[in-house]
Amino acid sequence: MIQKILIANRGEIALRIVRACRELGIKTLAVYSEADVQSLHVQLADEAICIGGPRSSDSYLRADRIISAAEIADVDAIHPGYGFLSENAKFAEQCESCNIKFIGPKSKSIKMMGDKSIAKDTVRKAGVPTVPGSDGPVESEKEAVKIARKIGYPVIIKAVAGGGGRGMRIAHNDVSFAKEFHMARNEAEKAFGNGAVYIERYIEKPRHIEFQILADSHGKVLHLGERDCSVQRRHQKLIEESPSPFLTPDLRKKMGKAAVRAAEAAAYENAGTIEFLVDAKGNFYFIEMNTRIQVEHPVTEEVTGIDLIKQQIRVANGDKLDFDQSDITFSKHAIECRINAEDPARNFTPSPGTIGLYYAPGGHGVRVDSHVYSGYAIPPYYDSMIGKLICYGRDRKTALERTYRALSEYIIRGIKTTIPLHKAIMADPVFIEGKATTAYMEEFMARTPTDLFS
Repeated sequence: MIQKILIANRGEIALRIVRACRELGIKTLAVYSEADVQSLHVQLADEAICIGGPRSSDSYLRADRIISAAEIADVDAIHPGYGFLSENAKFAEQCESCNIKFIGPKSKSIKMMGDKSIAKDTVRKAGVPTVPGSDGPVESEKEAVKIARKIGYPVIIKAVAGGGGRGMRIAHNDVSFAKEFHMARNEAEKAFGNGAVYIERYIEKPRHIEFQILADSHGKVLHLGERDCSVQRRHQKLIEESPSPFLTPDLRKKMGKAAVRAAEAAAYENAGTIEFLVDAKGNFYFIEMNTRIQVEHPVTEEVTGIDLIKQQIRVANGDKLDFDQSDITFSKHAIECRINAEDPARNFTPSPGTIGLYYAPGGHGVRVDSHVYSGYAIPPYYDSMIGKLICYGRDRKTALERTYRALSEYIIRGIKTTIPLHKAIMADPVFIEGKATTAYMEEFMARTPTDLFS
């Protein structure tokens, strides 16, 4: 039985895990950098150990220090959250070899689905549609150009080990292809230590829709519905909602079954996400699997009533999922806004600093997941997200109105945030009508005065 968990992360997700563990009666150990000594998860965990300097490379990415902390504190399991080491197969393998339960999939599944070309081949064999593209990594520019011509422009060049939009370039013809090919490889090498890239047809203005997967170690694999993540900037998600305003019941059923097949093909355990692109005609294509809990998991929690963090822990403990696909219902509509410490009026420049006044909105159908408070100093070393606002109601109209109301009473002074941007989006007719594609943010910023965001 898992009795004590080390949380190998920081910020709101670390606090989220502390809360789930407390409800389950499980002790927690927070590991933190020197910059995070005042973070809420450090204050609320049962124990805390500093593992290094403020930079991620000196702390949260130091697997050796995390494993050492786990052994010193005699923990049973490690929850990696998202980001940092959460999709690092080597770290998961280290946990396994030290007889520490990694709360996530087996290292073999992480490795398989972390290599995008292998992942694509795996799900294709399981009958899941994939975007037309190269069979695997492409080594030379000459070979790459041939493939691009065969697929047909525009094409997208992607890092095999990629994520977060890095190592990803679009080419519209032979002339631009050479430049983008080399830039993608260089960017991938710097970001991931692996410059391998592959090529796919670029689907213009698609919907980005992902399905939440939950699988136990006894062979049961379920999906918990979809999240529409089309509102994103430079491949970074800003707003997520469930259910998608675009999917029909029939398409939802087809995509859900495809997502389950993809997870089964990877012999997957624990929580994960199957991501698809969907074109205007309803054709959908697998793009990748995220082998971890997602930032936007609260959207699914509020729509289904299922606590995903608790389910992760129970699955890691060897428990069977105590519900079936037919038991999962979608009774609400939920919208999540990522609150980032950025200035949208100045090209989303990061805005670290000390929060002078912090007031989180409340009321019926409003949830805020955040680790910040009045007087908290936002360090400049990490991702700019400082919270998530999740609003839900019986239908999309109610969720939209509630989100706008909650944003109107969300107060964060002393820094710039994306709150004004989200308010403007919630009032935008294109978003209100449910017509946002992955091109939405670029089009929205081009037609919206930036003084609305100041």
